[in-house]
Amino acid sequence: MSFEFIKKLPTPDEIREQFPVPEHLAALKKERDQEICDVISGKSDKFLVIIGPCSADNEEAVCDYANRLARINEKVKDRLILIPRVYTNKPRTTGEGYKGIVHQPDPSQKPDFLQGLISMRKMQLRVMEESRLTAADEMHYPENWGYVSDILSYVAIGARSVEDQQHRLTVSGFDVPAGMKNPTSGDFSVMLNGVYAAQHPHDFIYRGWEVKTTGNPYAHTVLRGAVNKHGNALPNYHYEDLALLLEMYNEREILNPACIIDSNHSNSAKKFEQQPRIVKEVLHSRRVNADIKNLVKGVMVESYIKEGSQKIGEGIYGKSITDACLGWADSEQLIYDIADLV
Repeated sequence: MSFEFIKKLPTPDEIREQFPVPEHLAALKKERDQEICDVISGKSDKFLVIIGPCSADNEEAVCDYANRLARINEKVKDRLILIPRVYTNKPRTTGEGYKGIVHQPDPSQKPDFLQGLISMRKMQLRVMEESRLTAADEMHYPENWGYVSDILSYVAIGARSVEDQQHRLTVSGFDVPAGMKNPTSGDFSVMLNGVYAAQHPHDFIYRGWEVKTTGNPYAHTVLRGAVNKHGNALPNYHYEDLALLLEMYNEREILNPACIIDSNHSNSAKKFEQQPRIVKEVLHSRRVNADIKNLVKGVMVESYIKEGSQKIGEGIYGKSITDACLGWADSEQLIYDIADLV
């Protein structure tokens, strides 16, 4: 075999036992989970804002960011639910580059998965403890769900994962909302098929076990833009896109029709400074069409303390080492604008 087995890693149960969630934080998560589920199901008319760094590469800066977010949350919590992005795994289009803190707890050093799991766990717990906010992450490796199932309140399934059988089946066992992104091709049918699959029960093999799931009624869609055959970005956040998605939802037997708009990636052609404009257009579409308002439950924004991005090793505090992000001042203003416009 062309595999070199380096070392056996602790199981999710072992990691959770070593770094447990205190009772008061477990209660916080339960409350937050229900609040977010109520938005997806339509029981609550609050608006979700999933916001934070492209990648959570530095515990100090990530916690600083989350604490800033918590202070804003106190002012907007009657209208918005702020969910910090604490993304600890990152997809790489070519397979090259920084893949997140689980891979490399120190971005300038070689991979260390044991220390990465510990660093991830400690950072997520610290975010919860200090900010009283529970986070979102993206699931790249379905078998790793057990390491984070007791700390996350929202999970995104990426454009390159949404067609994968194991991702869809694993989401069917979640008890938190999961956003299924459209694939890079932009095909809405693929995304909706993923949602349908995730909402239904399944029997499959998971981490060496035969398992049975009950289905996740809070699986929903995320529009993140697409790429055409020439590699050009094609946005899909416009009114016509939302109307089409609503029509396609109505043709299918899917529970709790809901959509989140990702304001970066192919929707902005990775021009991070366009995110406020995109969010405001989405909010305008909600205002002029009640059905679209009921469908669009929130937005995703890539944001950090310092705007833009840097190369690994530059050492600029609070600046992304992956995709460029909106800076803090613009992010804070955007949150207040969203609260005024929803």
